[in-house]
Amino acid sequence: MPTFSTLIRLSLVAMLGLGIAGCSIIYKLPTRQGNVIEQKQLDQLQLGMSKDQVKFLLGTPIASDPFRDERWDYFGYYKSPRGKVSSRTVSLYFSDSKLARMEGVQLASNEAKNVDTPDLDAIAAQVKKDQVEKTRTRRDKDTGVAIPTP
Repeated sequence: MPTFSTLIRLSLVAMLGLGIAGCSIIYKLPTRQGNVIEQKQLDQLQLGMSKDQVKFLLGTPIASDPFRDERWDYFGYYKSPRGKVSSRTVSLYFSDSKLARMEGVQLASNEAKNVDTPDLDAIAAQVKKDQVEKTRTRRDKDTGVAIPTP
């Protein structure tokens, strides 16, 4: 029969083992660097806007030349806890303190797709829609009855 001190030692070793095992679960914070550039902000950009209006909309640029203030660069980097990386670079060019040209901006009215910056909301909605459709198809096969969908 184990003694009292042996039971205490075993329980301490067990608690220590559980504590160490719990340390292997590490939460990784999402990494954001640079400017947080959202598509809804870029959609509001218009040629002819003043520098103050652009700065109010997008914030202070990451890079601007102190000797030539005609170009502003915005760079946004995001790494999710699962390791997926997305980044976006936007360059704005000014002429006479008015927005004259934009690079790296995909406006809502533009039909051309920008491969570097996919629409994450649309992708997530499509994945959710596909999952719901799979569930309905499986349920229909299992019951043998077609269930009308709204």
